[in-house]
Amino acid sequence: MTATVRPASIEVANLVTHYGDRQILKGVSLEVREGEIMVIMGGSGSGKTTLLNHLLGLIQPTSGTVRVLGRDINRLPPLDLQELRTKTGVAFQSGALFSSLSVGENIALPLREHTRLDATTIGIMTRLKLEVVSLAGFENLMPAELSGGMIKRAALARAIVMDPRLLFCDEPSAGLDPVVASAIDDLILRLRDAMGMSIVVVTHDLDSAFKIADRICVLDKGEVLALDSVDAIRASPNPRIQNLLNRRTEEAELDPDAYLRRLLGEKEKQGDGKPRL
Repeated sequence: MTATVRPASIEVANLVTHYGDRQILKGVSLEVREGEIMVIMGGSGSGKTTLLNHLLGLIQPTSGTVRVLGRDINRLPPLDLQELRTKTGVAFQSGALFSSLSVGENIALPLREHTRLDATTIGIMTRLKLEVVSLAGFENLMPAELSGGMIKRAALARAIVMDPRLLFCDEPSAGLDPVVASAIDDLILRLRDAMGMSIVVVTHDLDSAFKIADRICVLDKGEVLALDSVDAIRASPNPRIQNLLNRRTEEAELDPDAYLRRLLGEKEKQGDGKPRL
């Protein structure tokens, strides 16, 4: 029997992005399917954060499209974009908890801002999500009183408090010891299974990526180097992927003429003879 392909929650087609004259993304295309955990990996400067910002609708591309839950987010009016964002949750790398609010107040904030629920219902939903991330009874603590792992859990609780269809996690295990990082990975898997949401995780942690991913997108220099299952990525013959997986550096070939031009502060020329800015 042929396996049923799940519909796409996110569709990225030929995405090109420039910061000034510098091209960051070079025709990136990918799909994230319903109920899937997609891990985005790549070295520093590969374009991971830029791609995540596009998926969140925070920046406009030079060209290409980003469709989230069937809608082109770069063409949506502000109010429609805001409504779409209520169906997504974001867990930031640092946790991004408000230091002046308690844990419970941080988690309840999206409900207070975007719904008309009464205080009792908001309290129940907040405590429910604290139970989900194993932080029951900690709602009255301040963020400064939490450990790094607890901050990550609280951030996840806030991200899922409105039962989103999409969850974005930026480096969820960064800065944590291996045991706590593994617990965060387990939590992400449980959230996907319990809530049926699609999850996009940006990470450089190989152990985490291999543990949680259904598929992995490897970015390199703004391009999709590979997009496949964990086993296929592990077995890839591509030397650039193997360098990433085995933490080997790539030594760039030195062009003496280009090196001299850089030292002299001269602009490189394109193939048509025009200076490259």
